Amino acid sequence: MTDIDQQFAQAQSDVTQLPERPGNLTLLRLYALFKQASVGDVQGEKPGFTDIAGKYKYEAWAALQGTSADDAKARYVELVESLKRGEAA
Repeated sequence: MTDIDQQFAQAQSDVTQLPERPGNLTLLRLYALFKQASVGDVQGEKPGFTDIAGKYKYEAWAALQGTSADDAKARYVELVESLKRGEAA
């Protein structure tokens, strides 16, 4: 396991232990970065207008298209670290 993989795994654990729940936009960023890091580019059909949450998740993930898995992992780790310090919410 590489260093970034270890940091990514630790960040996944840390995110469940945050002192306060992040805001919806931050949760979308976390979701999109996690999906890009673990699955790759967005897959499947974009949800319709009746699935608002699904549509936003899809769009957030699609915005990261072409981002490498290691870059997405590093950005995820950075975001979780900033949340642990209380810098972003």
